[in-house]
Amino acid sequence: MIITDTHAHLYSEQFDEDRDAMMQRALDAGVSRLFIPAIDKESYDSMIRLEKSYPNNAFLLLGLHPTYVKENFREELDFIAQKLEARSFYGIGEIGIDLYWDRTFLKQQQEAFKTQIQWAKKYKLPVIIHCRDAFDEIFEVLESEKGDDLFGIFHCFTGTLAQAKQAISYNLKLGIGGVATFKNGKIDRFLNEIALKNIVVETDAPYLAPTPYRGKRNEPSYIVKVIEKLATIYQITSQEIAAVTTQNSKDIFGI
Repeated sequence: MIITDTHAHLYSEQFDEDRDAMMQRALDAGVSRLFIPAIDKESYDSMIRLEKSYPNNAFLLLGLHPTYVKENFREELDFIAQKLEARSFYGIGEIGIDLYWDRTFLKQQQEAFKTQIQWAKKYKLPVIIHCRDAFDEIFEVLESEKGDDLFGIFHCFTGTLAQAKQAISYNLKLGIGGVATFKNGKIDRFLNEIALKNIVVETDAPYLAPTPYRGKRNEPSYIVKVIEKLATIYQITSQEIAAVTTQNSKDIFGI
């Protein structure tokens, strides 16, 4: 069973003490394809080290996370632009809008989001979208950028059925992780109304660990619990969930 974790921050310092052991647990669980989203330029060197250690398993994305959009965001974007010219990546992410903490940099977040979508189109790469308390703002940007050249993943989807359908209408697959296993997660109530071809699985490690690990550090091997939950929701086997979601990831990332 080949499992693809489409979103894991494995360069996080939370893994500094046991990264190799964590990766071995992932591989032992069948999680052999791991896509690594960026957050800002400070994390870049750590991502490169991870890629060098696991060249057949860790696939790098590049982008500026919305919560890292501050006064210097154009400097951050310049860094991304330079790296995109210098080497290849598998996607642009994670990018988007996050209004959970405050709205101070909303306009800057919108500008950074739009700019990075346009880079994704230029390089024919998928976008990996982060949305927190910002569905309307995200959809406004996506509406202005929609087209055959816009595609990717709506990471950590936690919206309604209507919002799920709207996200899918922009050529986005829904990134489903630990939230699907939470008692109050809500998305498990309607996921069976979404065709499995529109779903990929993710951990967002080290965050959002699934039940029964909720509240602990998340890691890729725990994605098995997400797959088991989806197998229950879709009334098919875990193997089928793994196979379809891995194929969906191949359709997005081209590898």
